[in-house]
Amino acid sequence: MIDLGEIGRAFLILFAVIDVVGSIPIVLQVREKAGRIYPARAVLVSLGIMISFLYLGEGILNLLGIDVRSFAVAGALVLFFIALEMILGVRLFKEDLSAPGLTDGKDDNKVYSVVPLAFPVIAGAGSITTILSLRAEFQSVNILIAILLNMVPVLLVLLLTSRIERLLGRVGLIIIKKAFGVIVLAIAVKLFAANITQLFPHS
Repeated sequence: MIDLGEIGRAFLILFAVIDVVGSIPIVLQVREKAGRIYPARAVLVSLGIMISFLYLGEGILNLLGIDVRSFAVAGALVLFFIALEMILGVRLFKEDLSAPGLTDGKDDNKVYSVVPLAFPVIAGAGSITTILSLRAEFQSVNILIAILLNMVPVLLVLLLTSRIERLLGRVGLIIIKKAFGVIVLAIAVKLFAANITQLFPHS
């Protein structure tokens, strides 16, 4: 059942976690190494990853004997550390965005410009964990719509990265990143509190 309230909340949560505006420096780094980026391809690949985990993720968890609420608690902890990264400006999660051998030729440049952007920048561990965690609270159709809506600002930012960087400036990007960090931190606390009580119900 489509619920505009759930869609709105899921959209804001995913928007804060994906943090595509805060990822502009990484996008610029990828463009510098690959020569150019392919926004549409990056969006399609990341969309495919997110939708796959939305509908297949719970089945994988069940196969492993893990319930959604337990994963939601784990996801809340991951979001907590992601928020600390954003607020404190520290680096806790490290991905290798300079994989050697991906820039040897035109086709390889296309691969390099898509893979780091789609995963882990857009559909990274935080986004995937959030999507699976949201399954504990929201209907799948509402999360799907929220994912699709999030691809619009992601595509726009990838297309207009240089202009946005010039408009906001380095200080502006830092302020936005820290502001969304506080939002993600609040989301993590709420998600943790809502699901931990379900794992240890009162007798």
